[in-house]
Amino acid sequence: MRKIILMLHLSLDGMIAGPNDELDWITYDSDLEAYAHAMHDVTDAVIWGRKTYEMMAGYWLTVPSNPESTPQERNHAAWLDEATKVVVSRTLDKIEWNNNPKTLLIKDNITEQINALKAQPGKDIWFLGSPNLAQTFMQLDLIDEYRFNINPTILGKGKPLFVNMNKMSLNLLEQKQLKSGVVLLTYEPKRR
Repeated sequence: MRKIILMLHLSLDGMIAGPNDELDWITYDSDLEAYAHAMHDVTDAVIWGRKTYEMMAGYWLTVPSNPESTPQERNHAAWLDEATKVVVSRTLDKIEWNNNPKTLLIKDNITEQINALKAQPGKDIWFLGSPNLAQTFMQLDLIDEYRFNINPTILGKGKPLFVNMNKMSLNLLEQKQLKSGVVLLTYEPKRR
């Protein structure tokens, strides 16, 4: 069965964004980019909420035609173009990505539809960004692996990831510190 792998940037005090959705505190450098793009080898689908989908489409669809795009950006744009895009939204009526038929809009019955997707053949599924939706997936126990990129920043206030949560126990699978001070932590849930 395919796994849902959640990758999120967190501040040291557990924030996913500043009070006004600021993300300028994320230490994103070539090491973190290489770590994130290594997901291309193990995944062939991505899950987003509406806001992240709109942000990603607004940027990544412009990368191939932008002469200033880096080779790494072009590589990620090509992966996104080929990957199945799964968007969970009650408000969207359709999703489009370069006329690619590999898109799936989930409006309701999230657990059933995600479990059906996980049962299909293919590589794992990358849950990228979409912190509000991540909270829903955590509450529904749909995440199979957590990859937290802990930034060496304390925001003091902002949007916490772990709200309205039940107790959850995790097994540490891997830990790595980057030169920037970002600590990469990989966990899996302890399930009975």
